[in-house]
Amino acid sequence: MDVKQNIGILNAMIRITCGFTFLSWATAKMVKRPWNTSSYLVVAVLSAMKIAEGIVRYCPLTALYQEGQERISGDHNQSHDTHHSNSNLESDNEYSK
Repeated sequence: MDVKQNIGILNAMIRITCGFTFLSWATAKMVKRPWNTSSYLVVAVLSAMKIAEGIVRYCPLTALYQEGQERISGDHNQSHDTHHSNSNLESDNEYSK
């Protein structure tokens, strides 16, 4: 698995700041109401994930999106090249007759 940094420094700083903000909010809510922690726990886990993404500057969803875009553009270029080469063969056959 090739892991490269795929988010910029500004994006990383925003993720870290928002992650710490939401993590502190969720922690404060869990302390006030410990019997109702399910939704706050989800926010805390997602916030921790954003903090980690900001620190390592790698987002798995961004990597997945970029890989999908590369596959789509590769398939489009390959089908376009195949269609273009087939039309060239047909035009060559017309001239040879």
